[in-house]
Amino acid sequence: MEFLLFTFVGVVHLLSLSSGKPIYKNDISRRTFQEIREEIASYGDVAKAIIDLAVYGKAQNRSYERLALLVDTVGPRPSGSRSLEKAIQIMYQNLREDGLENVHLEPVKIPHWERGEESAVMLEPRIHRMAILGLGSSIGTPPEGITAEVLVVTSFEELQRRAPEARGKIVVYNQPYVNYSTTVQYRVQGAVEAAKVGALASLIRSVASFSIYSPHTGIQEYQDGVPKIPTACITVEDAEMMSRMASRGNRIVIQLKMGAKNYPDADSFNTVAEIIGSKYPEQVVLVSGHLDSWDVGQGAMDDGGGAFISWEALSLIKDLGLRPKRTLRLVLWTAEEQGGVGAFQYYLLHQANISNYSLVMESDLGTFLPSGLQFTGSDKARAIVEEVMHLLQPVNVTRVFRAGEGTDINFWIQAGVPEN
Repeated sequence: MEFLLFTFVGVVHLLSLSSGKPIYKNDISRRTFQEIREEIASYGDVAKAIIDLAVYGKAQNRSYERLALLVDTVGPRPSGSRSLEKAIQIMYQNLREDGLENVHLEPVKIPHWERGEESAVMLEPRIHRMAILGLGSSIGTPPEGITAEVLVVTSFEELQRRAPEARGKIVVYNQPYVNYSTTVQYRVQGAVEAAKVGALASLIRSVASFSIYSPHTGIQEYQDGVPKIPTACITVEDAEMMSRMASRGNRIVIQLKMGAKNYPDADSFNTVAEIIGSKYPEQVVLVSGHLDSWDVGQGAMDDGGGAFISWEALSLIKDLGLRPKRTLRLVLWTAEEQGGVGAFQYYLLHQANISNYSLVMESDLGTFLPSGLQFTGSDKARAIVEEVMHLLQPVNVTRVFRAGEGTDINFWIQAGVPEN
């Protein structure tokens, strides 16, 4: 986990400490790019100190140990749960004890959904108990469940072509995996599209490139004016099996039972801590990850790792006695899994000061050995970030990829941060 940290610290720290003058927006026209490049290069010793502390010094494995303690203590942290609120309070205390500044909680309202007991049993052409995971915000079935024939499709287009066959059935999506952003649309929209053609429920092939008979959960979205039907993910193996059965003309019947319930929105918090800038405290470089998780795992990877390396970025700078000229702000989001609910409320609260946000970053792609940094912004801003990333050559993390995105920061990206 420590290796990914450098992607954050290198960019955040060096953009925060540089010059004391904005190196973007209007000021970039008053400074030559060569001047900016030379100034960034002058921070080579600072970057090396951060790397040495994280990889070889007392901070080695610290973020891992911190993360392990939280997930072992709290476990899963679904939106609206007591365990999530316990985790938030623990992190609030941790950040205070770490000596960070302006540690506080910003109230938000978040969804509260519980899956309850759930099962799916194939009754025809043979008895087969299937592994399923209900999708977030799904309604439940009646207590006796829904027993119906299955229609297997591989795309929304096929569903439309076969719409008359779907009425009164359970639609099973066996969509091929292309990539996550493309294929996840079946999980998000599958229930709505099936309901539009009169289906009683929908089962979606898990959005994964491979499977060991492991269904995946995630958020799904209903649409106003469209009936709400129960929806869950099934394994890749079962989706493929039913597709083969259907191609042979077999009649497939499933009994689906889901005890899912939606409750009124719950009170929660985004968790915030800072290292206040010495010269331009109103200007903000934001790093972030989300504390909430789904209920079927500990949330160590999604997104405990991202949250904790973001915290570690501030810890390393504090431990080295560095004081950035701009404020370095950590935000641990709540209810990301429900569609970035906490982050959107944060954006609404702070968007009036959007011109003060220099860079907004999120880690939510897994804490693996990194290969670079994803970035979305203007060409001028990209050129500056590329120079900053050269300072991470000691750990071979220098590439700047395009199409940077994240559920919790897309609001800022769409608003043009950073613009120049």
